[in-house]
Amino acid sequence: MAGKNSRNTKGQIVQAAWKLFYDHGFDATTVEDIIAASGTSKGSFYHYFEGKNDLPGTLAMLFDEKYEALKDEIGETRGTMDALLWLNRELFSMIENSVSPDLLARLLSSQLLTRGQRQLLDRNRTYFRLLHRLVVRGQERGEIRTDISAGEIVSAYAMFERALLYDWCLAGASYGLGEYASRMMPLMLEGYNTKKEQPSVQL
Repeated sequence: MAGKNSRNTKGQIVQAAWKLFYDHGFDATTVEDIIAASGTSKGSFYHYFEGKNDLPGTLAMLFDEKYEALKDEIGETRGTMDALLWLNRELFSMIENSVSPDLLARLLSSQLLTRGQRQLLDRNRTYFRLLHRLVVRGQERGEIRTDISAGEIVSAYAMFERALLYDWCLAGASYGLGEYASRMMPLMLEGYNTKKEQPSVQL
C-alpha cells in the first residue's frame, strides 16, 4: 500500500505541475504553486524532485498514464495496424490539447542532456510494454511481418513518433500534429504490414 501511495503522490505532483506549466508557462510556475495545486507538501515534493527543473523529464509519466487508460479500450477484434494508429492519434491529440510545444521541447532537450536514465527509452514503461504486446499479437495473427523482431518494430515505431514530435517542436507547432501524423504513420507502418490494404485511420 505504501508503494501505491508513493506513486499516487508523485503522480499528483506531476499532473499538477504540467497543468500549471500549460496554463501559465514553465517560467511563471513556482514550486510553491505546484505544491498547492497538487495538495501535497514541500517535503513530498523534495522527496521526489530536487527542484522544478527536474520536472520536464516527467512528461513521459503523463504519456504512460494515457496509455494505461487506453489499453483496455483496444479490444481483441481491432486490427493491429488500426490499433497502433489509434494509440498514436489518442496520444498526439492529448499532446496538442494539453502540452505546449515549448514544454515538449524541454522534455526532448532534457533527454538529450541527461546523464542518467532516459525515460523516453525506458523499456519498462507502459508505452513499450503495450506496443510490444500489440506487435506480438499482430505477428501471431499474420498481420505483421515476422522476419523482423517485435522489439525492432517497436523501436522503429517509437523512433518515428519521437521524430514527429521533434519536428513539430522545431516548426513551432505551425501545423496540426495529429493531422500530420495521421498521414505519416500509415506510411511508416506499411513497411511492416502483411496485408495489401492500407490500415484505416478513420477509427
